[in-house]
Amino acid sequence: MASASTTDEIVGLSAHNASTGTAGAGATTAAASTEPPPTDEPAPAPGVAAGPSSAGTPTGGAAGKRPVACIVLGMAGSGKTTLMQRLNSHLHERKTPYYLINLDPAVLDTPFGANIDIRDTVNYKEVMRQYQLGPNGGILTSLNLFATRFEEVMTILEARAPSLDYVLLDTPGQIEIFTWSASGAIISESLASSMPT
Repeated sequence: MASASTTDEIVGLSAHNASTGTAGAGATTAAASTEPPPTDEPAPAPGVAAGPSSAGTPTGGAAGKRPVACIVLGMAGSGKTTLMQRLNSHLHERKTPYYLINLDPAVLDTPFGANIDIRDTVNYKEVMRQYQLGPNGGILTSLNLFATRFEEVMTILEARAPSLDYVLLDTPGQIEIFTWSASGAIISESLASSMPT
């Protein structure tokens, strides 16, 4: 079993990660881009890596506006990431403000730029090595570790909520994470308590 300091190393939460999100601050975007649109938003809360979110103004300008959170679940290979790429292209083309979150620590590459990417904060291969786990156990444990800091993700989302219409979450193909695991419950209940999900 890993010690607390080892767990912090595995999770990799640091100021460096927070400043080096998936999409760099000066990224440009085309309709089918893999990067979210650039923005002038303030830096994310320390400890959670986040790239820039979609630029735009809130629809209707109502104070306290809440974006709709969409958690995309499904079996491995069912098309979750492909759907996320299409949603990314569609929302960007329509200039709809949105935020993308990748919760799959084992994915090698995504066809979209994630504003928050679990891979920037949790080292999946190190989790497997330290806890002597196989691929599925590594994914589950990585999400459990990430869920222990999910309140920081929620802080970022709540700060940006008035300017967003959607928060989209891509998940790993192990749907049991969201059906019986604590991390799935923490993530989905945290989102549902703050915004329509």
